Amino acid sequence: MSRPTPLRDVHESLGATLTDFAGWLMPLRYGSESAEHRAVREAAGLFDLSHMGEIFLTGPQAGEALDYALVGHLSALAPGRARYTMIVNERGGVLDDLIVYRLGDEEFMVVANASNSEKVAQELRERAKPYETVVTDRSAEYALIAVQGPRSQEILATLTDADLAGLKYYAGLPGQVDGRQALIARTGYTGEDGFELFVANEDAVPLWHALTAAGEPYGLKPAGLSSRDTLRLEAGMPLYGNELSAQLTPFDAGLGRVVKFDKPGDFVGRSALEAVKDDQPRRRLVGLVARTRRVPRHGYPVTKDGAVVGEVTSGAPSQTLGKPIAMAYVDTGADSGLAVDIRGSHEPMDLVELPFYRRNK
Repeated sequence: MSRPTPLRDVHESLGATLTDFAGWLMPLRYGSESAEHRAVREAAGLFDLSHMGEIFLTGPQAGEALDYALVGHLSALAPGRARYTMIVNERGGVLDDLIVYRLGDEEFMVVANASNSEKVAQELRERAKPYETVVTDRSAEYALIAVQGPRSQEILATLTDADLAGLKYYAGLPGQVDGRQALIARTGYTGEDGFELFVANEDAVPLWHALTAAGEPYGLKPAGLSSRDTLRLEAGMPLYGNELSAQLTPFDAGLGRVVKFDKPGDFVGRSALEAVKDDQPRRRLVGLVARTRRVPRHGYPVTKDGAVVGEVTSGAPSQTLGKPIAMAYVDTGADSGLAVDIRGSHEPMDLVELPFYRRNK
């Protein structure tokens, strides 16, 4: 049975279509998916992300434990800052992509994808055993609400005295939002400026209503999983289970930059990743733009002259480009004459570098 978020009643009152996602009952859309997508690109969207996992490491060696457990150099992170990183297995395969926030000298919060949060928490407990730190999975205690879009700062500023203008991308600070304690993070998964608000479960509903009222003059709309997926696809952001998996290394996904070999000490997967860091991957992750109206979807074969040279990992109609787009792994060297086999019809595609969309700063 799907687990509801603290905002379930709100979603139902808004007429949302609810669906199971990673064991959670989540809003897929509230009405028009395209309208929600456009709202985020042009004004702002309001998202319930309470399905994400929040795992805390506290203690004098919390940073060193994360350096060993993850591919990033987290002990070098300044308090108040965040970093995108990954947890891999001994073979270098990606178990999840994560955001780590340093909340204090001896406290970190690891945010994991909903489908992987229990697995990540267990891995962190095992990997942290030699270190003076305590690993606590507090996912059940937190709701996560995101305001994303070019007007998100204006909206949030009506509800907080926190220094939003001074808050850098991939940074977070504690503050009051509508009188409720929150961790205010300038992070997101849409390709737009925006904020993610970590709050206690009991504060989720009143905060959602306060943000809705504050955002109404600015064009804010509630937005579901469908628009979140098309937004992140346009921004070229990977999704675990699509572009990332335990069968792929960060280098396979073109994200080798997150692997920090220059940090002190060993880390899980180091030897396996060092062995492949200079290799040219057999396939690379690329963007495809359709020349027709037919949409390439996850799992569809990519072909060249009728031969399979890759596979689509994510695909959807792009509201911003006005054409279907996809991310796909294709054979290195296959850079022209590509098509996607859509139910037996080889639809021509143009290969482009990612991302499809980049916001104006």
